[in-house]
Amino acid sequence: MVIERGHVINARFPHTSSTRGKKRQVVVVQANVYNARLRHAVVVQLTTNLDDKDDPACFLLEAGTPEGQAAGILHDSVFSGYLISLMSEDRLQDVIGKLSDEAMLKVDACLKTAMGIL
Repeated sequence: MVIERGHVINARFPHTSSTRGKKRQVVVVQANVYNARLRHAVVVQLTTNLDDKDDPACFLLEAGTPEGQAAGILHDSVFSGYLISLMSEDRLQDVIGKLSDEAMLKVDACLKTAMGIL
């Protein structure tokens, strides 16, 4: 699978009980130079729990907007910049959309906040 920064992908997160895990949508935040040569990617989870939509490390993606439709989301979701994971390619299932350059500027700001890089 070709993975690019900004792709929205369905991913399988493992459970500690060794069950199959839960499918979640993630955004690839790793630079494309690493996406091209590594067999894993740094991703951030999207969540339909909107409680943190105003947190400075998060931003809201609304499903009914052109941005939400381009991302491939079916429900309003929050990009949660503090939910960062390293996932192997075998856990990344299918690309469902891609964030715009404007949304990726928000991603960068959220990640800087979450990591204390300001």
